[in-house]
Amino acid sequence: MNLKLSYNLPTINSNLQISGSKSETNRLLVLQALYPNLVLENTSNSDDSEVMLNALSITNHQSPTTQIIDVHHAGTAMRFLTAYFAIQDEKEVVLTGSARMKERPIKILVDALNQLGAEITYEEQTGFPPLRIKGKKLSKTKVTLQANVSSQYISALLLIAPKLENGLELTLEGEITSVSYIKMTLALLNEIGVKTVFEDNTIKVKHHQLPITPHPISVESDWSSASYWYSIVALSDVGFQVTLSSYKENSLQGDSALVEIYKNFGVETIFNDKNITLHKVENLKPATLKLELNTCPDIAQTIAVTCFGLGISCQLTGLQTLKIKETDRLEALKTELTKLGATISVTNNSLTLEQSENIKPNIRISTYQDHRMAMAFAPLAVKVPIIIEETEVVSKSYPAFWEDVKQIGFTIEKI
Repeated sequence: MNLKLSYNLPTINSNLQISGSKSETNRLLVLQALYPNLVLENTSNSDDSEVMLNALSITNHQSPTTQIIDVHHAGTAMRFLTAYFAIQDEKEVVLTGSARMKERPIKILVDALNQLGAEITYEEQTGFPPLRIKGKKLSKTKVTLQANVSSQYISALLLIAPKLENGLELTLEGEITSVSYIKMTLALLNEIGVKTVFEDNTIKVKHHQLPITPHPISVESDWSSASYWYSIVALSDVGFQVTLSSYKENSLQGDSALVEIYKNFGVETIFNDKNITLHKVENLKPATLKLELNTCPDIAQTIAVTCFGLGISCQLTGLQTLKIKETDRLEALKTELTKLGATISVTNNSLTLEQSENIKPNIRISTYQDHRMAMAFAPLAVKVPIIIEETEVVSKSYPAFWEDVKQIGFTIEKI
């Protein structure tokens, strides 16, 4: 479905409930499968989390046939489930996904798990899904990874570590990227009683066999989803504001860096109980915005589009993981922003956008089956009418997005 967006009568102050963090939810769903006493509240309603939940619900260890699990486009599910099923003794599964998923590398994680004693093989191309996983007990304790790999590989290992007979000692070689997501995983392990140590480049997780004490864990709302509202507020007139719930000032999510980053655009964040109010307090136009985003690469698309919409040049670095997402997000950004009149260049880990005074209206934005492409470009409707293609992709992380933008005054027309 393609939608034309425009923005004529904004609602100055709206209140929106944002679904729980997909990152936290998916980690906690794995932990809940390992420790069933865990009770979760405010979980994500995203497609990715539904895929994770459905896969983890497979409990028939004695099935005479190999069970095929399709995670579609859900990269987090592919990585976390690879580790989870590797330790499910006497269960055999084939883990597969979409055509794009079969192009996304997973060799680093498979090699690490096999070093620990797992039995994982490739069904088609070496290094890529689909995977055949024969679950077994893992007794080895030490593994080494390059520190600059996707944090999801590291988190996948950490999540199963307390169920390993002797725990896990994970050594990371080089400079660590996306450390905030690693710390999130460790914090959630600590919250359920698992002992961990993170010193220098070594992470140790203790074996934890005892059942955890039943207690609810409330998932914080998703900061990645909040990024689109930061962009809308930044592109709006002074005085515009929107209130979102439920968020924490001491968030585990790396994307909470939005609070500081969007001060560059005149957006103030006010924390009140479990809510945040985003308020456009002034029009700011820094000469060039330079940001290192290796701890929060998922908000790079939103920031780049915000800069373009405000006529601000920017240099964004630390974006190497965007090459292997649902699409090559750097090339996709370059293509779609160029359609709108931008001058932009990209490398394997960076993006440079030149200042631009004009935005071409009524441009059709391709989304490449990538939810973040659809939502990152939608805020430009504050400035000019824009057409977003394949808008249903938002269900991957934020199913209510189009209904929510209607609440603040967007006009949406099917075309």
